[in-house]
Amino acid sequence: MSLPRQLRDKSDFDQLPNEVPVSANIADAQEKSGFTSYYVFVIEVKTKGGGRYLIFRRYRQFYALHSKLEERYGAENKSNTFAFTLPVLPGKVYVGAKKEIAESRIPILNIYMKKLLCLPSWVLMDEDLRLFFYQSEFDCEQVPKGLRRLRPRTRRVKSIMHQEPGFDRMAAPRAEALFDFLGTSTLELNFKKGDLIYLLSRINKDWLEGTVHNATGIFPCAFVKIIQDLPPEEGTINWLRCYYQDDTVSIIRDISVEEDLSSTPLFKDLMALMRYSTGRWRRCSHYWMQRFTPRHIS
Repeated sequence: MSLPRQLRDKSDFDQLPNEVPVSANIADAQEKSGFTSYYVFVIEVKTKGGGRYLIFRRYRQFYALHSKLEERYGAENKSNTFAFTLPVLPGKVYVGAKKEIAESRIPILNIYMKKLLCLPSWVLMDEDLRLFFYQSEFDCEQVPKGLRRLRPRTRRVKSIMHQEPGFDRMAAPRAEALFDFLGTSTLELNFKKGDLIYLLSRINKDWLEGTVHNATGIFPCAFVKIIQDLPPEEGTINWLRCYYQDDTVSIIRDISVEEDLSSTPLFKDLMALMRYSTGRWRRCSHYWMQRFTPRHIS
């Protein structure tokens, strides 16, 4: 991508409203009952302004959105001067177990949403796309369950902490449960809606550790409302070390890595991370960027 185009795309993105979705990830697939049973995908959406919320979508809603975008922007639309190739949506499956079908679609739909939200900035303003990722009143009324795919890879739980004399409950970090949560292992904390949970630590941006009813465990942040947050602390920072070597130049650059980056990221994700980390790197030519060799360190 040429430098003028990079700068133009960045300028267009900066002008987008803060509520525009920029990333989405399926946290779970939940069974629902109606005239027939079906599965919905619980999706965590993140906005340009830093907001995060959950939406619930069936596969047919993905299909309807894709059909509208294909009709409007697809390569077959000869009358549209802004036509481009849309990401591939997994096709319909007419025979098979519903649970297995839903589970098999999760990684493909995650890739689909990622590519969809990486389209040009003006596409993110499309009315149908924004409605799909908008948290409706229906979404707010839904009760999430396990959110299995947001769980941290490492679950390290402390022993129950005894309260010291003079313990001030009103000043202690705590949260109120918004929904019932039933853990799937002994490391996860069980609680009911309305329970007051005392916070012990932040595992990552999606999970907390706390204690309630003389039990200690981890639980998803989406299930609680923070009353008194934990004090800021210096946590472990993951770093990406990048090397550039030329006949006359040798550069080493360390970049802090957010948790959103996969443990085995794609090469283009690493390139995007390096380009946007500093202005100096954004000014590097495409040739230079190709010759950086990224490696994980911590």
